[in-house]
Amino acid sequence: MKIRALQILVSLAVASGALDAQQMRAAAALEKFAFVFGGVGYLHRWSKNHQHEFTPQGQEDLEKWSDMITLNIYPDARDGEALATKANAVLENYKSHKGMVLKTTSIPRTPDRPAEHFIAVVFGRPNFIEVAFARFKLVDGVGCSIVYSHRIYGEKIGDQMSAWLSGNGPEMEKALMAWNDTPSPASLERERCVVAAVV
Repeated sequence: MKIRALQILVSLAVASGALDAQQMRAAAALEKFAFVFGGVGYLHRWSKNHQHEFTPQGQEDLEKWSDMITLNIYPDARDGEALATKANAVLENYKSHKGMVLKTTSIPRTPDRPAEHFIAVVFGRPNFIEVAFARFKLVDGVGCSIVYSHRIYGEKIGDQMSAWLSGNGPEMEKALMAWNDTPSPASLERERCVVAAVV
């Protein structure tokens, strides 16, 4: 009886050790991601000036990716009015690049939260279609846009993008507008400086 009890304790300890090792490996895998959005880990790929691009694992090629999050910092946008001006400028830029605007909306400020803005736009190109969902908000008192983009490659793929938007668009918008785990502007600027020093 004592031997059986000892075997059970040893088995539990071994199982616990294996579980701890699995948890440690999972935690280590998550640590290499800059952040997780929609249950997917994103890695830093590129930074220049105040723009920072991130894609999931397996999407290293910035010429051919399916999902990207771009974080833009607007250091001179420090209040709601300046942020709205940036959002309007981006909207006009999207239009000038032949983007088809799907939706724009603003969330009015409240006593405990500054106003935010949202733009959804589709760009048709000869070899791909891209949809971009852009959220404009103040993060640590600095204007930022968080842009989730999805691409589908090929020709005559309008129906595929329409199907993707129908199946995923509302959920992606909701996830983006609820997401509060964006890196801080200060941490992004530190990352940019590190990348610049390495290059």
